[in-house]
Amino acid sequence: MGKRVLVIEDEPNIVEAISFILSRDGWEVASHSDGADALAVIGAAKPDLLILDVMLPGRSGFDILRALRASGENADLPVLLLTAKGQTRDRELAAQFGANRFMTKPFSNREVLETVRELAGP
Repeated sequence: MGKRVLVIEDEPNIVEAISFILSRDGWEVASHSDGADALAVIGAAKPDLLILDVMLPGRSGFDILRALRASGENADLPVLLLTAKGQTRDRELAAQFGANRFMTKPFSNREVLETVRELAGP
């Protein structure tokens, strides 16, 4: 199982909560809060899994996801997309741009942990 996860999220409380949950489960967690240079950070971090917020300063999570899927190196990286808005349009865009899973805030700790384990595979 991959053990490195990168969380790109600009709300410190959410980063802290996710980091705590996943660290306790054995994951190495890195975080970043700006969408503008997120692709470079993803490339440098080489995570096994990406947790990506939709609404970020500098560049939206949707734009980052679309660019990530178009890139060669990280095109297959499992992505859990987070959003404060669970509207149908957001879910459609997440699927269209290639998110592996979509989760609406607020979420439960158990839900995050189960989803990350599922996306990481055996």
